[in-house]
Parts: sequence; structure tokens; C-alpha cells
Amino acid sequence: MATAKQITDLLKSFSDRDQEKFEVISLQIAASEEKKGNKNLADQIQNIVSRYPKNCTSHSTEKAGSPLFFSKPEGDLGDLLQIVESKVRISHMVLDSELKNRLSRIIREQKNFNQLRAHNLYPRQRVLLMGSPGCGKTMTASALSTEMGLPLFVVKLDALFTKFLGETSSKLRLIFDAIQKTRGVFLFDEFDSIGLARGSQHDVAEMRRVLNTFLVLIENLQGYSLIIAASNHPEVLDKALFRRFDDLIKFKIPSLKELEVLLKNRIAGTPKTKINWQKIRPQLAGLSYADAARIADEAMKEVIINDYSELKTENLETAIKERKYLHHD
Repeated sequence: MATAKQITDLLKSFSDRDQEKFEVISLQIAASEEKKGNKNLADQIQNIVSRYPKNCTSHSTEKAGSPLFFSKPEGDLGDLLQIVESKVRISHMVLDSELKNRLSRIIREQKNFNQLRAHNLYPRQRVLLMGSPGCGKTMTASALSTEMGLPLFVVKLDALFTKFLGETSSKLRLIFDAIQKTRGVFLFDEFDSIGLARGSQHDVAEMRRVLNTFLVLIENLQGYSLIIAASNHPEVLDKALFRRFDDLIKFKIPSLKELEVLLKNRIAGTPKTKINWQKIRPQLAGLSYADAARIADEAMKEVIINDYSELKTENLETAIKERKYLHHD
């Protein structure tokens, strides 16, 4: 049975309308009962807890279980957060086995949030994605939100930064307040602008204050949300940031084979194709996933607009040359 302390803590959390603590203590009791062999009781407790609203955890004047979840940010938050509809899944992406396993682990831990908390453990909630532009960082954030059934909120950096002293830090606190109250996936894209190393040649006093604010806020993160920061240049990030994240994931430059797979997946809906992949494959060297997706789209548009009977090797070659020319510029 539950200990006297667990019972009093459970009643106190209910009285205080502290939903998070109520769930944690309940699951601790369930885990304890399962260890004693009372599996039926443990399952009953877990089933009851699993039916609680998971959109928020309130420690203030909100009624227990009342949703703080909003479908569209409004007011000041409307200027800072953009909700993005996502239908991308992990299965839609071309990933190596190691990366796929690491992303699957994040999803599993998030889906078992309460069970982990019952054992005083936390799932990965702060993830830093690192890699060159076009390697799949933003798409990964979209896929994670889809897999977890959570909305994706993208931080609008252009609205976050202002010329007024201290205002950027205040806006950052407002975002983290929403992160605590609203369960979702929050993406800080182009994170280099926030995480620039202190003491670097581009360091200025105001940005130093913003970084310090971010370090404090992410260190004291509460709630059920997942924060994702995406960096194209991790080498310029402040070293103190890395230990604030639960997981650091590096995206490699895609191999020729992976780019070929992406192209094939992308043009799969084309009625008829006649492509010499042995000729195409070496031409993909140095390109990103984003490049390959754009190449496939451009080739298909050319076929549709000109009413060609099939998509041929030369259509892809033309799109590849144009894409590489843009890189050259």
C-alpha cells in the first residue's frame, strides 16, 4: 500500500491543484504496487492517470485539468510564435539507422513521460540538432511533432530581437512561459543567432544578456514540451549551451545513395520515368537533402508543363546543373 507520506502528498497536490505532482505521486504508487506483485492495482492506477489531460500542468489559479493548450498563438505570443501544420513522418525521411534510432528514442521517451517521472526520471526535452543547411533539421522537428501528435511552434526570430534594451530577454521569457503552459514542440531555428559564443568577435552586450537569459530559462525548463534548437554552425555556439541540452544530434552530409533514394521517393508519383541512375548518381556529389528534393520537383514541373510523356535522365541532369549553379553563386 501507499506510504503515509505518499497519501498526504497526494492529497496536498490535489488540494493545490498541482496536476503534475498528483500524476507523479500516483505513478510512483503504481510502480511500488507492481514491485509488490499487485499488477492489477498498478494497471488500474496507470490507466486512470493516462486519461488525465496531458496538455498542461498548472501550478497557479487554473482549475485542475483545464486546458491551456491553444491552437493559435494570440496577442504578444502571436508575434513570437508561428504554428506550423506538419504531416511529415519519420518514415518519410531518408535517415541512416543510427539517426533513426535516436529520434525514435526521443519519441518513445516523450510518449512515456509520466511513467519516467514516476521513477524520478525525465525524458529528453531539450534537443540540439546540428548540421549544414538542407540536411533535414527543420524537417526532423516537423516529423517529431507529427509522431508525438503535438503542435509545432516555430519561434519567429525576426520578432524576438529588438533594438530596445532588455526587451528581447522579456520576449524570450514570454516564450518559455508558453512552453511551460502548452505542450508542444517548440523550434528555435537558426539558433546560432541566440547561442553565439560569449567573447567572440561578433559578441555584443545585449546579445550576451539574451544568451544568459536563455541559459537560465532552458536550465529551469518545466512542463511537458519538447524544445528543439537547430544550428547550422555549432562551432560558433557558446560552450555552456551544450550541457544544457539532453541530446546533441549531428546530421551528416548525405551519401550519394541516400540522395538517390530521396530522388526516387520524390518522383515516385510520376507516371513514367526513364532514368539512368548510374549516370545521375555521381552528379549528386556535394548536394543536400533539400537540394535533391528541389531537383526532383523542378524536373517533374518541367515534364508536366511541357506535357512530356516521361521523366528522363536529361530532365534530372538539367535540374542538377541549375541547382549547382545556384550554389556556385
